[in-house]
Amino acid sequence: MQTAVYPGSFDPCTNGHLDIIRRASKLFDKVVVAVLINEKKNPLFTLEERVAMLKEATKALPNVEVCSFSGLLAAFMRDNGYKVIVKGLRAVSDYEYEFQMALTNNALFDEIETVFMPCSAEFMFLSSSIVKEVAKYNGELHGLVPPEIEPIIKRRFGY
Repeated sequence: MQTAVYPGSFDPCTNGHLDIIRRASKLFDKVVVAVLINEKKNPLFTLEERVAMLKEATKALPNVEVCSFSGLLAAFMRDNGYKVIVKGLRAVSDYEYEFQMALTNNALFDEIETVFMPCSAEFMFLSSSIVKEVAKYNGELHGLVPPEIEPIIKRRFGY
């Protein structure tokens, strides 16, 4: 059984993230969406909220599991026996960073392979930062995030 891990901060989950999750779920027996505790970022949503939103957004995908982790991704992969990382790419600039991370993860745990998936064209512009900026000014979130989590984001911004 081939399992792939899709790591990220998902603050919040966007339709771009969900697109990669759906597509990966068709390629792998199991997809583990691993929500990262990233100390460099100041998240809008707590770890528990991000995990809950992802569980809600992926509930129709039976081979998708959502969990959280802290520390090095390579250690999380090794400790759980996972060997494939899925990363979504929006632009060349994403590739440069993600390529460096793929090499680092492989250096730390040589059984790891990283699979890059280009995002669908309609989501090339989309990021969690953009969603937060739109929500901050009560902009339309439809089409940017899974409908199940739109109200959660709006509530966070007082709408």
